[in-house]
Amino acid sequence: IGVAATKAQVDVSTYGGAKQLMQIALDAYGRVDVLVNNVGGTIWVQPFHEFTEEQIHHELQRSLHTTLWCCHAVLPIMIRQNAGSIVNVGSQSPRGLYRLPYATCKGGFIAMTKVLAMEYGRYNIRVNCVSPGGTEQNDMVTTRLTLKPGVVAQASDKDKVYREEMFNDIRSQQAIKRSGKPEEQAAAIAFLASDDASFITGDVINCSG
Repeated sequence: IGVAATKAQVDVSTYGGAKQLMQIALDAYGRVDVLVNNVGGTIWVQPFHEFTEEQIHHELQRSLHTTLWCCHAVLPIMIRQNAGSIVNVGSQSPRGLYRLPYATCKGGFIAMTKVLAMEYGRYNIRVNCVSPGGTEQNDMVTTRLTLKPGVVAQASDKDKVYREEMFNDIRSQQAIKRSGKPEEQAAAIAFLASDDASFITGDVINCSG
């Protein structure tokens, strides 16, 4: 639609990757006005005692470190600009089943959002969070998910039972009994990123029905 864009392939689960991404944006546009932290996602769905140490590390790296490092990398840029908007994409998982490591990451986003909002408001940097619920394109049973070379999550019949119970639990907590649409989540994110939300910071919008 005629909007300039630049692509970058980096690993934002590392601090170096996050810094590289911000530098690419700076080189392309000269500033970073908005950061939307939307990297992550559930890998394994199962009771917490069934998680291995390696699985827990992978969940935290995928869904917590990505946002933590990107915030850390972008803040010096936004401080120099004396302006910026950060939108963290949370989740309804902290009140759900079978995703405790992932839910821990997303619950941490709320703390991250509120603390950063208080620390950096003096630099005209706003930090908010949108917490989606089940979304159409993701509301399915994952049978295979490749993370990195040599790290693969394979869903068994037992896993599928856990996922079905998890989705039923999500639906039971909704007033609007359907999955959300990607464009509905995007509209909430765009609002918080925009000047229409210029006096809103440290807030969480539950875009979950």
